Amino acid sequence: GAEGVMKRRFFVAQSFGIYGGVAGLYDYGPPGCAVKNNVIDLWRKHFVIAEAMLEVECPCLTPEVVLKASGHVEKFADFLVKDEATGDCFRADHLLEEHADKLLAEPKTSADDRAALEELKIHIEEMSPDEMAAAFDTWKVVAPATGNVLTKPYPFNLMFTTTIGPSGMFPGFLRPETAQGIFVNFKRLLEINGGRLPFACAQIGESFRNEIAPKSGLLRAREFAQAEIEHFVHPDDKSHPGFPSVKDVVLNLFPRDQQLTTRETVKMTAGDAVSNGIVANEALAFFIARTHLFMERIGMDIAHVRFRQHLEHEMAHYACDCWDLEVENSYGWIECAGLADRSCFDLKNHSEAAQVELKAWELFSEPKVVEELTLVPNKGLLGKSFRKDAQKIMKRMEEMSVPEREALQRSLTDAKQAKLVCEGGVEFTLTPEMVTSEVTTTKLSGQWFYPSVIEPSFGIGRILYCLFEHNYYAREGGDEARVVLGLAPAVAPVKAMILPLSKNEVFDPLLRRVGQAFGAAGLVYRVDDSGVGIGRRYARADEIGVPFGVTVDFEAVKVGTVTLRERDSMKQVRGDVDEVVRAVAAMVEGRETWAEVAARMPAFEAGEE
Repeated sequence: GAEGVMKRRFFVAQSFGIYGGVAGLYDYGPPGCAVKNNVIDLWRKHFVIAEAMLEVECPCLTPEVVLKASGHVEKFADFLVKDEATGDCFRADHLLEEHADKLLAEPKTSADDRAALEELKIHIEEMSPDEMAAAFDTWKVVAPATGNVLTKPYPFNLMFTTTIGPSGMFPGFLRPETAQGIFVNFKRLLEINGGRLPFACAQIGESFRNEIAPKSGLLRAREFAQAEIEHFVHPDDKSHPGFPSVKDVVLNLFPRDQQLTTRETVKMTAGDAVSNGIVANEALAFFIARTHLFMERIGMDIAHVRFRQHLEHEMAHYACDCWDLEVENSYGWIECAGLADRSCFDLKNHSEAAQVELKAWELFSEPKVVEELTLVPNKGLLGKSFRKDAQKIMKRMEEMSVPEREALQRSLTDAKQAKLVCEGGVEFTLTPEMVTSEVTTTKLSGQWFYPSVIEPSFGIGRILYCLFEHNYYAREGGDEARVVLGLAPAVAPVKAMILPLSKNEVFDPLLRRVGQAFGAAGLVYRVDDSGVGIGRRYARADEIGVPFGVTVDFEAVKVGTVTLRERDSMKQVRGDVDEVVRAVAAMVEGRETWAEVAARMPAFEAGEE
């Protein structure tokens, strides 16, 4: 299958193989590296350049304080269980789901148990450690290879820890995502954009996750390439100027309601998804539609692509709406990208932790008159009652939002006392004598606010794996089936294989000229002048996804024309060198199809391959 070709032709191999390899780490060989770079290049053109986005490149090493503010230090964890005898580690939710699938596949499983197992699978991701432990006991889950007893599930943080500098006193992590580098640079990015919203910033780079039990090749790696976008918008206006251009794109959606009822996807346009309230806003729907078009552009089989909405329990408390791009392959439906409306969570957290305002300014079309409740502390009484803590209490009052001030005043009026929680969670009880209030009227020309963020995040390795699977097929003919990797010309590792009919020296000058023409056009080519037959050389090129073959024969030497063969149809046309190079360039760039090229260039009938 596709995995066999990937290993045999060195698209991908386990890293450090001569030492036994390391799970979750992979090397990209020459063809794999080329396909990966081509996909990233197309991603940059499709999103960053086409939408005039900003782009940054930030370090992989990240100080602990940054990832504390983002919540990763506390919550970026999976539940782990161990084989009590061997110490082998397993990811608890995956083990439980695999065990449920195994029981569902057994004919003797009762109807009641089937219903319970289906319900269990829906809620696995929201389980607490205690609930998961109870499920392990109920369904008698043991270590898969040994049948040994497993430990209770416990959280395992997925970040790689390190220290920065020689002292060992400055803790850090290898970043688990590229996004935080964009958030901490928000102030500079906003300034570069002239203080205007909306705007988007992208980052492409390596991320690291210390997966508990990595398997499934590129689908679950410990080091992987990510391409992420942070699109900053006003929280009250999540429209997108580009939405009219994608509103008619038909999407394969798997909304929340369908997951809990019919379990079938629905096809609808991006415009209908927004107007029917299925996708929360235009900005999010815009990126879903653009992602769909990107999948088409790189050659993914769209019949096996869907966008699945997160269930309520899957979403973080601060998120407004989240969708996963899922691609079906031999492992099932695999998440290859996440598209989320994250509200203002990240900017607000970094603002508070760094004590640097990461806000944008909104200028009102005309001034607004605003009435606000102001708290007036009785400094003498607070000082007498709370001594050194009085300053802390007054600082907290200054920082309170209008709703918080109003709630405090109501409590003082109704209950004759109010609780005030200060920094560090310390609580103080205030009485009406300690705080009075007054309503002030202010004329505002504008206001500072935290922007909301729409975040599309792509896992490049997962996309590549699905791309290889979707484009792998076997061609019948001759004594054995020939393997073909039908990659789109834009992502293929080599655009053209140049093939002399034989090793005759008479072909050398024209071979050089053809190679120089392809190189000058920026098209990657290879020359296969090995002694085997032309059919065998075509087959070798087909196996690594080369879309076009250029054959130099005796006719070419005489009149200067060469043949151009298309991989999937195996049809050939004939033309002069420059014409052939222009045709290949047009097909690689998506400006022309093979059908159009074949219609305008003379056909060439070759012998049996």
